[in-house]
Amino acid sequence: MPKFPQPPAIGELARIAPALATLPAGTELWRVYFRGGARAAAWHTWRTYGPVRGSRFDHHLPPPRAQERGILYAARGPTCVAEVFQQTRLIDRTARDPWLAGFATAADLLLLDLTGLWPTRAGASMAINSGPRPRAQHWSRAIYAAYPGVHGLLYCSSMHGNAPAVALYERARPALPTAPFFHQPLAAPALLLPLQHAALALGYGLV
Repeated sequence: MPKFPQPPAIGELARIAPALATLPAGTELWRVYFRGGARAAAWHTWRTYGPVRGSRFDHHLPPPRAQERGILYAARGPTCVAEVFQQTRLIDRTARDPWLAGFATAADLLLLDLTGLWPTRAGASMAINSGPRPRAQHWSRAIYAAYPGVHGLLYCSSMHGNAPAVALYERARPALPTAPFFHQPLAAPALLLPLQHAALALGYGLV
């Protein structure tokens, strides 16, 4: 039996007890987003176009298009840098005008915990965090349908030592604050040293 098969039918998945993790109000999360390029965004933009090939847990319905479903990826500390720049392994401080935003959640969030044994109980494995992304997207769509009370996913970052990261469904919109507590472009002088440390730790380049 493969370690990372297609998810079971929605009804079958719904009968499997979810492993839930509560992210309490006031939890600090960080994200890197791009103000420029083809899909320019704001710090609180939920991406409603998808599924996108490079994004692991997009729950959008195929084919890729704009739709009501939205997703927002975030993490704690430098994990968001590891995730965003993983394809090139180059932290480019200027291309597409990347910004770093830190925000504190305004309400509790209920997340399906993919960091423990639930993937195995559900018929998958920890490969859900690192295996083929189209398969992970299929699982995310199934989870979204099977557990309507879940606001998103808690998963392991395969690019940052399995550090926790989150993929928030549009159901989590009310938990976003009105403004971030930190908001600067990656090109800001104050971020140069932290980004140098992150690049060294990850083995990424930095420009």
